[in-house]
Amino acid sequence: MIPDRIAFIDLETTGANPGSDRITEIGIVEVDGESVSRWSTLVNPQRSIPEFIQRMTGISNDMVADAPSFEAVAGELKARLKGRLFVAHNARFDYGFVRQEFRRMGIGFQSDVLCTVRLSRALFPEHPRHNLDSLIARHNLRANDRHRALADADLIWQFWQTLRRDLDDARMLDAVQLQLKRPSLPPQLPQDALDDLPESPGVYLFYGENDALLYVGKSVNLRSRVLSYFSASKSENRELRITHDIRRIDWIETAGELGALLLESRLVKQRQPVHNRRLRQNHELCSWQLVEHAPGDYRPRLVMGDDVDPGKPQELYGLFASKREAANTLRSLAEAYELCPAVLGLEKTARSGQACFARQLKQCKGACCGKEAIGAHSARLMTALSKLRIKPWPYKGPIGIVERNEFLDREDIHLVNAWRYLGTAQSQADLDLLLQSTERAPFDLDTYKLLKAQMGKRGKDIRKL
Repeated sequence: MIPDRIAFIDLETTGANPGSDRITEIGIVEVDGESVSRWSTLVNPQRSIPEFIQRMTGISNDMVADAPSFEAVAGELKARLKGRLFVAHNARFDYGFVRQEFRRMGIGFQSDVLCTVRLSRALFPEHPRHNLDSLIARHNLRANDRHRALADADLIWQFWQTLRRDLDDARMLDAVQLQLKRPSLPPQLPQDALDDLPESPGVYLFYGENDALLYVGKSVNLRSRVLSYFSASKSENRELRITHDIRRIDWIETAGELGALLLESRLVKQRQPVHNRRLRQNHELCSWQLVEHAPGDYRPRLVMGDDVDPGKPQELYGLFASKREAANTLRSLAEAYELCPAVLGLEKTARSGQACFARQLKQCKGACCGKEAIGAHSARLMTALSKLRIKPWPYKGPIGIVERNEFLDREDIHLVNAWRYLGTAQSQADLDLLLQSTERAPFDLDTYKLLKAQMGKRGKDIRKL
């Protein structure tokens, strides 16, 4: 059954961070079946409101100077929300601020929460945008005094009325119940442990006993991904083991997928979580080079460690995490191109000029025993290796890969130079500090692979710095 005791709520705040910013206005449309009432109040945030927030909301420092503090209205607010479904647009924002304000007072607050952004996406997936302005235009809502709390709460109520009028009950109920379905948390986690999880890209961190870091993961939707660990249908043994050990969950938001990938890789290598075996590995990085032993006689040489630097102007073929991987790749090329394993250094013969084992199997054209000119063998080797040639750094210096998130009103600039990730900036000052840093980041194979893949995608905003 669709709930009929609902609080449609909107907040105005001094910023976007519940931990450091404060509420400046609360507006609620309370619905009890057919009965509807409205309540709003300005709130003194006990700090200055940034100028751009004042311009956007119309709420100035003078307006809130004599307004009650949150502590003064907390009792009435809690009474108005008690037993009601908490409905807001981008509900994690509003719910997170309310919970944090109560938490500062030492008061716990928990409610079933429904987000009208998610509801609109579920019901109207054919539309790309689901912000409040888009809903106003799409559903002919009556907008008065936008960016004031009660007016925006009333818009959410209008949207709800439109859905109840235009959609059948079964479709509406399915969409609502999908949001309200709560995961089954293990007993060691508080029931509100997942309440503040955002639906944005980023990295999540699971901690165990004594705050030991168990696992670092990434997702384009943190909330959806973390909730999936606690799904009743979860059958992955490793994930089941992790959830039994979790004592605390934390997360870091990013503007987009690339930022989440880069941050995950960096955190795993820096902090060595127990269950991140793949990204934790310290690779024995190596690559092949072609060396001219004699005029026209080119042979592969394995280079290791610091000599493997795709950022330098040098010819490298393939990047491998171990000598074994490098040798196996070269062996596969030898079989495909009928190259001689002995000439390549993959096999030893008893004496010079003796046919290799592959020659006996007619899989080698005979460079080992004089049946093929070494120049022809070298030419074929170059052809075989050409597919593995490492693309050199295509810029003269560092670049910034820009990711924007309109929903979060955030822009991240990922600073990269010579296939090395140097850090992420959100302002020109941050970027200047990163550019001035003299510390050279080590070359990392995982970072190289993801940067190469991401930079090859269309539509990437790349700034030369």
